[in-house]
Amino acid sequence: MSAEAVSPITTYFRVCDGVRVRFADHKADSDITVMLVAPWPESLWAFRRIWHGVAAVGRVVAIDLPGFGHSDGRPELIAPDASGAFLARLIEEWGLGAPHVVGPDVGTAAALFLAARAPERVTSLTVGGGAVRFPIEAGGALKDIIEAPSLDVVRGLDARTNIGYAVEAAASSDSEPDVHEDYVSAYDLGRFAESARFVRHYPEQNQVLRDLLPTITTPTQIVAGREDASCRGRTTSTSTSSSQTARSILSTPVTSHGSKQLPTTAAWWSTGSTAGIGAS
Repeated sequence: MSAEAVSPITTYFRVCDGVRVRFADHKADSDITVMLVAPWPESLWAFRRIWHGVAAVGRVVAIDLPGFGHSDGRPELIAPDASGAFLARLIEEWGLGAPHVVGPDVGTAAALFLAARAPERVTSLTVGGGAVRFPIEAGGALKDIIEAPSLDVVRGLDARTNIGYAVEAAASSDSEPDVHEDYVSAYDLGRFAESARFVRHYPEQNQVLRDLLPTITTPTQIVAGREDASCRGRTTSTSTSSSQTARSILSTPVTSHGSKQLPTTAAWWSTGSTAGIGAS
């Protein structure tokens, strides 16, 4: 049985900028479009538990970024700034207007670059969980990957075993074997090392992003976990302190990519994304 047989999400593939992108789109006729950008090392199936809730608000489009999940990739696209530019092209090419972008984890940096460099392509951001501070404050395996002397070190890891362990809590191999396998197979056969290029750009690109933050006028909501080990307990909100259009929601813990915050966020989308900006 495939993951699609037990999930509300149906996936497709479509080419953008020469790259085959895996996506889901429930194609509702709505003035509101929400784009969900999948986290790492999972895939767009990470949004399966909130899919119906988001779909009640408007059209929902979820994607695996180039080089992540089951989307194809090119090395030059697997970087925060390049992913942000790719999102701008995809939004325009696919006729999505200016969606509300939800980008946890690696989606955070990509979404912030999108808002900084193509603000007309996005209505609001909901981000969090990415190690986008400068100087970087990452911990655990993320720190090891960022600081590894080369990608050869990452290529030497047993990706299937490590990813399986990392995603077990979110998609158990016993209770959700198909979703679990979707995550693990997405980064098998060398794909994990290639996707790691993204976070290895953090040392230089987080500095660029820091300087761009004051220019971002897009309403931004930051959802972060108090116990996020990859960011050493720091919230993403500390990286956006220079933005006057951001508000923070701190949760303990964040387990389902925003499921606890969905009612608040959905109301935020529906009311034009400006109510409550600046609230803590």
